[in-house]
Amino acid sequence: MPVASVRLSVRACGQPTHPSRETWQHGGVTAATHSTLFPQVPDSADAVLEGLDPEQREVATALRGPVCVLAGAGTGKTRAITHRIAYGVRAGILQPSTVLAVTFTNRAAGEMRGRLRQLGAAGVQARTFHSAALRQLQYFWPKAIGGSLPRLVDRKIQLVADAAAACRIRLDRGELRDATAEIEWSKVTQTVPADYPLAAAKAGRETPRDPAEIAQLYAAYEDLKRARSVIDFEDVLLLTVAVLQDRHDVAEQVRAQYQHFVVDEYQDVSPLQQRLLELWLGDRDDLCVVGDASQTIYSFTGATPDHLLDFRGRHPGATVVKLVRDYRSTPQVVHLANGLLAQARGRAADHRLELVSQRPAGPEPVYTEYADEPAEAEGAARRIRELIDSGVPAAEIAVLFRTNSQSETYEQALADAGVPYQLRGAERFFDRPEVRKAGSALRAAARFGGNDSLLDDVVDLPSQVRAVLSGEGWTTEPPAGSGAVRERWESLAALVNLAQDFSAARAGATLSDLVVELDERAGAQHAPTVQGVTLASLHSAKGLEWDVVFLVGVAEGMMPITYAKTDEQIEEERRLLYVGVTRARERLHLSWALARSPGGRPSRRASRFLKGLRPGSGTAGGRAAAGGGGGVERGFRGGGAQVAAPRRPQRTPARCRVCGRTLTDAGEMKLMRCEGCPSDMDEGVYERLREWRALQAGRSGQPAFCVFTDKTLMAIAESVPEDERELARIPGVGARKLNRYGAEVLAICAGQEGVGVDEDD
Repeated sequence: MPVASVRLSVRACGQPTHPSRETWQHGGVTAATHSTLFPQVPDSADAVLEGLDPEQREVATALRGPVCVLAGAGTGKTRAITHRIAYGVRAGILQPSTVLAVTFTNRAAGEMRGRLRQLGAAGVQARTFHSAALRQLQYFWPKAIGGSLPRLVDRKIQLVADAAAACRIRLDRGELRDATAEIEWSKVTQTVPADYPLAAAKAGRETPRDPAEIAQLYAAYEDLKRARSVIDFEDVLLLTVAVLQDRHDVAEQVRAQYQHFVVDEYQDVSPLQQRLLELWLGDRDDLCVVGDASQTIYSFTGATPDHLLDFRGRHPGATVVKLVRDYRSTPQVVHLANGLLAQARGRAADHRLELVSQRPAGPEPVYTEYADEPAEAEGAARRIRELIDSGVPAAEIAVLFRTNSQSETYEQALADAGVPYQLRGAERFFDRPEVRKAGSALRAAARFGGNDSLLDDVVDLPSQVRAVLSGEGWTTEPPAGSGAVRERWESLAALVNLAQDFSAARAGATLSDLVVELDERAGAQHAPTVQGVTLASLHSAKGLEWDVVFLVGVAEGMMPITYAKTDEQIEEERRLLYVGVTRARERLHLSWALARSPGGRPSRRASRFLKGLRPGSGTAGGRAAAGGGGGVERGFRGGGAQVAAPRRPQRTPARCRVCGRTLTDAGEMKLMRCEGCPSDMDEGVYERLREWRALQAGRSGQPAFCVFTDKTLMAIAESVPEDERELARIPGVGARKLNRYGAEVLAICAGQEGVGVDEDD
C-alpha cells in the first residue's frame, strides 16, 4: 500500500509537529523513496522525517544532550540514526564536518555513509573506531611524537610466532591463533602483560597455554614490536588514547573538530573503545548511542554491554528511546524471539525489549527432530530445494550453525541436492589448512602405507584414517575450551566421521578409494556460485537477514556449546540463538539430531533454550520483560546539574506463565496463561471458593460474578496465594475486594474449614 505523503511544519523551537499515523504504520517505508537503487533525496529537513514511526522520530529530533537508543532486532536503528544525523544537517542544527558516526565494521560504516548521501547529508564522517583513530594518529603523530607513524602490520600472527620462538615456547598453528587472540583481548581490555594471569582468571577465559606463558609471550611480543618499529591494530587505539591523554592541545583540536558523536552497536564497545570515546567527548555530552544488550555475542573479544546499560547512570539527564516495532520479522518469528529472552537471566536479560511485529502473520516456526546429523542436513537440503522450486530465491535462504566445522555436512547435502551455496565468514571446508594438510597425509598413506608403522596394526578404513590423522592432531576426545584448537580438531573429526560413513556405505573401500572420494568432493565444491544459499556461523550472521532461515544443530552440546560452563557463558549462547532467530523475515526452521552418525546411540536432545517454546516441550518459566515496550524517557536539567526526569512506571506485557506467550485476552490475562495451556488448579480449593462465592452473592443480593468471576477463582485456585501480597497480584483482585474478601479467601486457600458459614447455620 502506498504511504501517504505528509508535509510537516516546524515549530519556533525547531521541533517539528508529529506526522499522521499513515506515514509510518505500513512498515515505516518512507514516501520519499521511489527506488531502492536510486532513492530521491528529500527536498527539505521536514521531508527527512517522513515515514519514521513515532519512536524513530523521537530519535531523529533529539539532537541535543545525551541520547540512548535501545533498539531491538529489526526495529530500524540504522534508519533512525541516519535520519537523525540527516535531519540535524538539513535543518542547519549540525554541521556535517563536526559529526563523527562510529560503528564496528567497514561494511556498516559504508552503509551508513551511503544512506547519509541518499538523505542529502554528505560530508558526515562515518567510520569504524579504528579508522577514525588511525586518521587522527597519522595527522597528529609528527606534532605529538615526532617523525612518521610506525608501520601498521596487517597480521600480527607472524610477530607472535617470532615472539614465541624468542621465549622458546613451542606453539602449533591452532595455539598460535589462540595466543594471538589472548593478546588482542588483553589490549582491548587494557591489561598489561604482568596482569594477564589474574585478569584471565577473573574473566574465566580458557587459555590455550599456562597463563604465565601467555603473559611471557605477550611481553616478548610487545618488545619485538618496539624493536622493529611497528604497531598493530590494537595499538592504533592505545596510541590515540595516549596522545589525547598526554597532549591537551591535541585533544582540544580534535574536540574542536568533532562536536557531535553517534555510536552504533554500542553493546559491542570494549573498555579501550569506551576510553577513546570519552577522550573525544571531553566534558561535553552531545552523544547518541544505539544498541541492544540482548545482541551481545562477542564478549570473548572484550565487548561488554555494561557501557550501554550504565549510560543513564553516567548521563542522568539522558533521553532514552526504546525501539520495539519489528519491521523485519513476522509475529510468529517475533513471538519465538521474545520467548527465548523471557527465559534469560542476568543483567542483559533484565533490560531486554519486548518486540512487537509490524508485519502480516506468517507460518509458524517449524521444529524437526532427526535421527542423525546426515539426515538433518539432507532434510534441510530437501526443504531448501522445494523452496527454490516454488520460487524463493536461493539468495534469500540461509543455513546457520554454531561452529564452522558443521558446514561440511551441509555443503555436501546442498551439493547433492543441486542447490548452489556460498559460505560466509568461513573458509570452504576443503580449503581449510588443516583439511588440506590432512588430505596430503591421507594421500601419502594411501600411496606408501605399507611402510608406515602407524598402519601396522589396523585393517579397516576408519581405523586407518584415525591412525593417520592422530599424527595431525586428532584425538579421541575433543580439546577443552574454544578457539582455533577446537575448530581444528572439529575439522579433523569431520574427516574421521566421513571415513566411517564412507566405509559403511562401500564395503571393502580402501584408503585410496577414500582419497579419490575426497578429491571429487573438493573438486565439486570449487565450482563458482554467483547466487546461492548462504551457509554461515551464527556469529558471522549478525547484522544480516533472509526470508527463510534454517537454524541447524539446535541440540544440547552445540547450543549451548559444550564448553559454555558459567551462567554468563550460557546466557551468551542464548543470545546467540536469539540473534539467529531474528535473522528470519518470514520462515524459520529449527532442527536437531539425536545421534551424530547413522546407527549411533540417540543420546542427544533438543536445546534447553527451546523448552516451553516448541510444542510438547513443557513449561518455559519465562518472565515479563523489564525493558518494557517502546517509548521515550526524557531527562531534564536543573541548577546546572543533570538529574533524572521523573517517569511513570511502565506496564509490562502479561505473559503466559506456562509457554511465555504475550497475553492479550482479558480472561487469559486473569489466569496468566493461555486458554489451551495445561492448568495446575487445585480442584478442591476451586470448589470451596465457588461455594463461598455463592454464599457471599446470596448475602449481598448480587450476581456471583460481582464477587469474583470464574476466571479469577480459577486463577486463585491455580496460584493458591499464601498472603495478601500474593493474592493482590492476581488480576481481578483489586484493593476493595482484597479488603472485603481477602481474609476469607486466604483462609480457604490455607484449608481452613467453615469459612464464610454463618454462626447460626
